[in-house]
Parts: sequence; C-alpha cells; structure tokens
Amino acid sequence: MTKLSVNINKIATLRNSRGGDVPNVVQFAKDVQRFGAEGVTIHPRPDERHIRYQDARDLKPEVYTEYNIEGNPIESFINLVLEVKPTQVTLVPDAVDAITSNAGWDTIKHKDFLVDVIKEFQNNGIRTSIFVDPVMSQVEGAKATGTDRVELYTEAFAHQYSLGNKQAVAPYAACAALASNLGLGVNAGHDLSLDNIEFFKKEVPNLLEVSIGHALIAESLYLGIENVVQMYLHKLKG
Repeated sequence: MTKLSVNINKIATLRNSRGGDVPNVVQFAKDVQRFGAEGVTIHPRPDERHIRYQDARDLKPEVYTEYNIEGNPIESFINLVLEVKPTQVTLVPDAVDAITSNAGWDTIKHKDFLVDVIKEFQNNGIRTSIFVDPVMSQVEGAKATGTDRVELYTEAFAHQYSLGNKQAVAPYAACAALASNLGLGVNAGHDLSLDNIEFFKKEVPNLLEVSIGHALIAESLYLGIENVVQMYLHKLKG
C-alpha cells in the first residue's frame, strides 16, 4: 500500500494568522498519526510564514511514523535537517518568495550541487528524495545524483485530470516505471486530492508515498480530519 504522509503546513498557516498556538501543530501531527496517517511532512521556508524551524525540532520526538522535511537546500535548511535528522529529506528548488512549489529540479544542470547535498544527508542516515517534473531525462539525471527517491511533481496531472484529461497521467506512469528500473523509489505530491488520488495510484506503478496537505486540510473542513485520513487510506489500498 502507498503510504500517506500528511503535510501540515496549512495548520501552521492557520496558527500563525492569529498569533497564538491554536491550532497546535505538534498536537495535530500526533492526531493525524493516531487517525492512521503513515507520515508527517513539513516544508519550512526561510521566512517561516507557516512551519517554523522550531516546529521541525518540536515535532521530532512526536513523529513516530515517517518524518519528511521538504525544502530548498540553502545553508539554514541543511543545518536544520542535519540537526533534526528526519526519516527523509525532500529537496525542492523553491524560490524564496514562492507561494508554493512550482517546478522540479533540473537534475542535469544542478547535478554537482545535488550530489554534494545528497551525500551529506545520506552520510547522516537521512533518506533523500528530489522533486522532479515528469520528464524521463530528469529522472535519469536524478539517478546520477545518488538520490534514494524522486518525488513526482503532480500539479500538471491534477489540473488536466480536473478537465477530464485522464491521459495526463501517462508521463507520470512512464517516469515511475523508469525510476523503478533505475533503482529509485517513487513518491508523488502537489494538488493530489480525494478526487484524483485513486486514479493516480492505480495508473502509476511502484508508488511508495504521497504527500498531501492543502487538499486534505480543505476537505477536512467539511468532512473531518479523521474521516478524510481514512478516506485517503482506503483509496490508496491495493
């Protein structure tokens, strides 16, 4: 079964909007694990507009499933990850002012940089994954960096699927198959939702983990977080 990692950035955004500690990020992480989530994902950014660096530290003793920290490997991020030592670090080429992730790595252009960063994390016992677009050459480039996994950037699929274009999953299926043949694990994330996750899971081979935040939290406003976590787990079976 594909693991569900819940991205809790939106909980931190809601907390920060009021200036206090409600909702409590650590408690929410504990709750989603209790409800069945198999991982917790955070994506701290330099301005700490949602998840803060201290949140990453506070969550460490409470995340007993997979702990995934995403971000652009600038010096402060690298130092944080080496301090916290999560299960997995996912490298994302975010611009400092990006509202959300909007592109995968050019694994060919940035190969030397990625090789060095990935080696540093792996030497500290941290599994690495790099965010890539569904392009075969980029998956091949990812293999050359020494990464353990790739995370397929799924925004394009989600948008096309919402328009009725189910063929939009084809490059993801092809890239996942290639990654597996190259010995890379396959993750996926961005704009996956209850509407599209079951189809994506069925069509994309060897999918180890999905990271879902915005849609899952939005759906939970209507359906309840425990119920929504269980709905995702049901759709990811098989």
